[in-house]
Amino acid sequence: MESMSIHELTATELIQRLESGDLTSVEVVRSFLDRIEQFDEKVQAFLRVESQRALSDAERIDQRRRGGDPVGRLAGLPVAVKDVICTEGQPTTCASRMLQHFTPPYDATVIRRLKQADAILIGKTNMDEFAMGGTTESSTLATTCNPWDLQRVPGGSSGGAAACLAAGMAPLSIGSDTGGSIRQPASFCGVHGLKPTYGLVSRYGLIAFASSLDQIGPLARNAEDLALLLEVLAGHDPSDSTSANLPVPEYSQLVSQPLDGLTLGVVREHFGEGLDSEVQAAVREALRVYESLGATVKDISLPHSRYAIATYYIIACCEASSNLARYDGVHYGYRTDEAAMLADLVAEQRALASRGEATALDDIDSPLVRMYRQTRSEGFGAEVKRRIMLGTYALSHGYYDAYYVKALKVRRLIRNDFDAAFREVDLIAGPVAPTPAYRLGEKTEDPLAMYLGDLYTVSANLAGICALSVPCGLSSDGLPIGLQLQGPPLDEQRLLRAARMYQAVTDWHTRRPEGF
Repeated sequence: MESMSIHELTATELIQRLESGDLTSVEVVRSFLDRIEQFDEKVQAFLRVESQRALSDAERIDQRRRGGDPVGRLAGLPVAVKDVICTEGQPTTCASRMLQHFTPPYDATVIRRLKQADAILIGKTNMDEFAMGGTTESSTLATTCNPWDLQRVPGGSSGGAAACLAAGMAPLSIGSDTGGSIRQPASFCGVHGLKPTYGLVSRYGLIAFASSLDQIGPLARNAEDLALLLEVLAGHDPSDSTSANLPVPEYSQLVSQPLDGLTLGVVREHFGEGLDSEVQAAVREALRVYESLGATVKDISLPHSRYAIATYYIIACCEASSNLARYDGVHYGYRTDEAAMLADLVAEQRALASRGEATALDDIDSPLVRMYRQTRSEGFGAEVKRRIMLGTYALSHGYYDAYYVKALKVRRLIRNDFDAAFREVDLIAGPVAPTPAYRLGEKTEDPLAMYLGDLYTVSANLAGICALSVPCGLSSDGLPIGLQLQGPPLDEQRLLRAARMYQAVTDWHTRRPEGF
């Protein structure tokens, strides 16, 4: 098989050809490395590509296959990993100056499971800094472009993970989802993306943004590949106290089973003001496809969904303020230039003395406080600092009960809404984002407009349920549109089967951006 056609195969097809001997792992890895070399200069999906390591690992897998030794589920298959997940001996930066030179001494649990499955870790993908953003523009290391239109954002925060799939630079990738950070870029880039139930996939080794909301999840080109990768990633982990101690279903075997008697709920509140007409039309058409397949579509209400954005940004920012307090320039990560800092301090003292004012250190910042302040000011970008300040304010004396505690109560009401809805319907269907991908720079000066783009996704994180994005159309500008399916906790198998059910009679998941 010519290397130029390898990237067109799905992960499931690649594994079949690797197992049959039609392809070698070296051929597969080299094909995707060639794609990265050809296209990533303009897409900038990757922060780092592990070319030599990937080829060396691929050769070892091939030798084991030739020798008849057993190999793992993903043996010889390249996987791209969002740069928020710790990988031993390789930099893990969170696309931030703060961690630009940080090299973890251990593997995250999901990385360990990928290695046990003999996957080839091909590189780390770009993201919004510390996973805070919806465009990947807050990355301090690169600006990722959407392969469907290089003047558009790929979504975020897992923008690089989605863009590399859309451009055919990897067959599988892994992202993290705190408020839609897998599903929204999957929608913008025309691929599949799954946010698992909170606790299904270990968070050990995931650099925290908001610990009660973060989840690692798979991105792929179709439902079968998504199921295969989830099956490898999921499972109990004693290193994560929030990990569910339950057996992992055989998602890859279940995904193609028929799904009879499916009832889909359509949330009234998700089809109001702000929803782009083309997005609405694509989602409505997807619902008609489900009806033609025998599904029942039923209107439902999530009455507290209107409070979801406010609730999410209070809780997420409060947890970010707490989690990011550890980056102080002392233990690891970026530290300000102390010589320059001390020179500024001396100059400040001299200026005070020249005016006959007090020069005691008590009257100005101490060197330690100044080091903390300058380290954090220089190490964090604008969006991260904005969220830290919002969270610190909401947690401060006099505001904790009024904001954080109240947000936790509303979160419970949002979960109650979902519990009630899932007593009436099997899954909930609707849009992933209010619009298709917007232009680079369009929302950087208006954070609130960007936050409102999470309107349909944050509730799943607040409630801890599972949700995925399925390609369901293209706008008049040729931009992908995603259908969101949400399911009860730990019902990923039904979610994946529903996605496969839609995929079997449509071809949106096969569409590729022109020029890639």
